[in-house]
Amino acid sequence: MSVSTSRARATTAPAPAPAGPQEQHLEGHRVELTGYCYRMLGSAFDAEDAVQETLLRAWRGLAAFDGRSSVRTWVYRIATNVCLDLLRGRSRRAVPTDLAGPSAPVLSALGEPRPAGEWVGPAPDARVLPAGEDPAEVAVARESVRLAFVATLQHLPPRQRAVLILRDVLRWRADEVAGLLDTSVAAVNSALQRARATLAARGVDADPPAAALDAAHRELLDRYVRAFERYDIDALVALLRADAVQTMPPYRLWLRGAGDIGRWMTGPGAGCAGSRLVPVAVNGSPGFAQYRRDPAGGHRPFSIQLVGCSGGRVARLNYFLDPALFPLFGLPDRLP
Repeated sequence: MSVSTSRARATTAPAPAPAGPQEQHLEGHRVELTGYCYRMLGSAFDAEDAVQETLLRAWRGLAAFDGRSSVRTWVYRIATNVCLDLLRGRSRRAVPTDLAGPSAPVLSALGEPRPAGEWVGPAPDARVLPAGEDPAEVAVARESVRLAFVATLQHLPPRQRAVLILRDVLRWRADEVAGLLDTSVAAVNSALQRARATLAARGVDADPPAAALDAAHRELLDRYVRAFERYDIDALVALLRADAVQTMPPYRLWLRGAGDIGRWMTGPGAGCAGSRLVPVAVNGSPGFAQYRRDPAGGHRPFSIQLVGCSGGRVARLNYFLDPALFPLFGLPDRLP
């Protein structure tokens, strides 16, 4: 398959340099705010834009800040309002498996690429996960940016989404959330109950948590990299679960079953032969940046890959065919 899926989008411009201690304190909240906005919006690009707007509003409003709440609570209130404004009237972001049944592994099923705004996208860990020392808190934070969890959040109405993230992910008290949203504790508790019911109905509780990367998991990922870079599809298929799933946003097509994935890779996907994979930390898990061989020489950005493992096999391959993501991960625009 030879397609160009890059969208014309520059990375978010950096914020003005903080001028004093208060401004520097605001800047210290950037990563956790980006993680919050990413969970709300389902897009790393939109999250960066939302945090930029949040900090600009906060810097402009510092002189009027009366200190009745903490600075952190204040900036989260601003960020929540920015996200709710961005979500107003907007269709929810999705993943291909939300939209239709699995496709046949043939080029004619691929269709046209859909707009980037339709999809839940990946996010670099460094931009959405603050450094933490408590292993339990780190584990919760990683779980809460898993692609499956973020995709399920998009099924919630925006205010329910904010309540669930603030209460269950960030561990705010109900009265704190009520104050942030200008509502009652009873309304917060009701919204949280409905949000939890929606997530449970969509099976998010049944999704296995991301385990620590043990030796067996590392070896499985190493075998995946070796098979993919050699483009040894028989070896790659042998690593897959029988019911493995492969998605490729911005296309709606998705595949189910190791056999169909193998047929795709040896057929329409054969242009990926000769690719190189660079490890990245994405959505709380290991992933890879795929550089595809360029006929002009070297390798060019092609996709960000999330490789989900379960039961000692690869269960899910999420390939985001969007070179515009590479700058977010601090990746070079070319490999020699």
